[in-house]
Amino acid sequence: MHIVITGVARGIGRELAVQAVARGWQVTGTVRRAGDAPEGVREILADMSYPGDLHAIGPQLGAVDVLINNAGVIGPERQSTLEMDFEGFAQAFMVNTMAPLAVAQAVLSQMKAGGRILTISSQMAWMGYAKSDRIAYRASKVAVNKVMQGLATDLRARSIAVALIDPGWVRTDMGGPEAEEDPACVARGILDIANTLDMARTGRFLHWSGKERDF
Repeated sequence: MHIVITGVARGIGRELAVQAVARGWQVTGTVRRAGDAPEGVREILADMSYPGDLHAIGPQLGAVDVLINNAGVIGPERQSTLEMDFEGFAQAFMVNTMAPLAVAQAVLSQMKAGGRILTISSQMAWMGYAKSDRIAYRASKVAVNKVMQGLATDLRARSIAVALIDPGWVRTDMGGPEAEEDPACVARGILDIANTLDMARTGRFLHWSGKERDF
């Protein structure tokens, strides 16, 4: 099985890549700097800040079974509704919302029926929260949920399954040392979903454990 993972230099993406290699899968990962991918991963240089350039990824891949859109940013330091860094807000949308769709479009030319597309979202996207901290990040994840829900609808006829993944609060550079979830456990759960996702669950928002959660 050939799996493509964006953002494998660190965090959840790196753990996903390492574990996928250990499973014997063929792994391609995107990085921004050459040499940052884990051992055994074929790396492709790509900057998620420029979604319009990501169409060039497709021809480099060959046949793809699974795409995991993992790359993401927490957003600018100032991201309150009362004090917003609007350039940083736009950057968060570029990386967290537009780039996953751009990569998916690039990969679709290499994906047949039975393919799977997973996008790492966040529990902070849940519309039941009225919290306003990190609002640029929250908004970008809400938006990518809707984009991928729409993609699932459009790819149903091609029998390509699409799902959003809530990884929880993970102990990574982004999540910090106080986070609840172990990245190795989270990555294992995400890869299990990637291996088994079918059309019966397309368009769903899934916790990394596999349990369905509300949008």
